[in-house]
Amino acid sequence: MTTAFITDSHCHLDFPDFDEERPEVIARALEAGVHRMVTICTKLRQEPQVRAIAEANDPVFYAAGTHPMSAADEPLVTVDELKALTVHPKFVGIGETGLDYHYTADSAEIQKTSLRVHIEAAQETGLPLIIHARAADDDMARILTEAWRAQPYDCVMHCFSSSAELARAALDCGFYLSMSGIAAFPKSKDLREIFAAAPLDRILVETDSPYLAPPPYRGKRNEPGYTVHTAKVGAEAFGLSYEDFAKATEQNFERLFSKAAAWTPAA
Repeated sequence: MTTAFITDSHCHLDFPDFDEERPEVIARALEAGVHRMVTICTKLRQEPQVRAIAEANDPVFYAAGTHPMSAADEPLVTVDELKALTVHPKFVGIGETGLDYHYTADSAEIQKTSLRVHIEAAQETGLPLIIHARAADDDMARILTEAWRAQPYDCVMHCFSSSAELARAALDCGFYLSMSGIAAFPKSKDLREIFAAAPLDRILVETDSPYLAPPPYRGKRNEPGYTVHTAKVGAEAFGLSYEDFAKATEQNFERLFSKAAAWTPAA
């Protein structure tokens, strides 16, 4: 086992896929060297359950927002509602939010409205915005960039698997790109090249579990401990040892999610 620690910057530990063995999943992550996890609430009405997982487990932090695929079905969140959540010591990010025109293009306008609310909350709180982007590159780049020029904010493009153009737009704003299991798939050579062309100090790693398990677990349920397998592929893409890549992504995570980095468990 490696002595290099890494962080799963995006997972969904509240999903029913983990109901039968959540403590064991977290324990396996720790054993693998994944010493922190950020679990993401995708519907605000589920925030209490997600918060409870973070409160019950020292290695787990959380973020909350309205997923773009749910934007048309959930009440439109307000900036004040998001800001109220940020008082919790383990609440470390705004989202996930964003745009998804792959399955839900018919709700594009409400997705944009919801996205702008989340951006404003990130601008006002200083917490990082967590972005989901799929099949919406042009609108995504335009909205994020226009808002950042008006009032800078921090942001991570979670599970990044979009175009080189969107990557460049995000990096030009100083945002981060997060590698998921997709980047480890054998056919993802072009995506790995997009990551490798980015500055190393703008890279994070994640699982997005229970989805998108990297090889050798592809097709199975993903879990935070498998972040290690994506990070190994990331290290290869950057021509680094696993330990050096892990150290870099840890520094990046702590720079972006500074509230998680500063948190200490109660005595």
